[in-house]
Amino acid sequence: MRIIPAIDIIDAKCVRLSKGDYATKKIYNENPLDVALMFEDIGMKYLHLVDLDGAKGGGIINHKTLETLASKTNLHIDFGGGIKSETDVRIAFQSGAKQITVGSIAVQKKELMSQWMQIFGAEKIILGADCTGRKIATNGWLQHSEIEIIPFIQEYVEMGIKYSIVTDIDKDGMLLGPSFALYEDILTNSKISLIASGGITTIEDVAQLKQLGCEGAIIGKALYEGTINLKALSELC
Repeated sequence: MRIIPAIDIIDAKCVRLSKGDYATKKIYNENPLDVALMFEDIGMKYLHLVDLDGAKGGGIINHKTLETLASKTNLHIDFGGGIKSETDVRIAFQSGAKQITVGSIAVQKKELMSQWMQIFGAEKIILGADCTGRKIATNGWLQHSEIEIIPFIQEYVEMGIKYSIVTDIDKDGMLLGPSFALYEDILTNSKISLIASGGITTIEDVAQLKQLGCEGAIIGKALYEGTINLKALSELC
């Protein structure tokens, strides 16, 4: 299973939120490159980079941060937040992203998402399936829908999508453990390479997600708050 540390960006700074609430913003580092290099130094190979400014806006904002991290590390970066147009997609890839995560457009404009899969390759586009109460949320988690998460993922599997990041918003940033039951249900009902995100707090959580069959695990606040030891995590890579 891939271990994927996360860096969330607001105003080009490394931050974390709780349950996606921008009012809970906590700045952990003024320089995201320092954080990315730290992850790389302990043996990490992947990075989940989120443009939180872009996520609630009309397009990518922090692409320069992506460009810096991609050019100064060897991390395989998947980038999300604010990808609303084909121009945004091209900016992300030109700035060094190896994959992009698309959430809001996947909900609101499925035909456009399908076009991007054909143009850029389905393996390069990760389906962002963020939910609360097992129903999809979009636009930086500021808008909720009545779309059930498992049928949503399955529809995209049938369209050819390979990967999905699933975040239970109610768990995100709370350090109370991930939504094991949700992930088990998704893996039982859908042939998706599932990347778990939200609430991962301990090494035991990571081990249990691996046992469930998750393809990857995104870890954020637990790394910044020290509930997961970086050395112990590096031994799982």
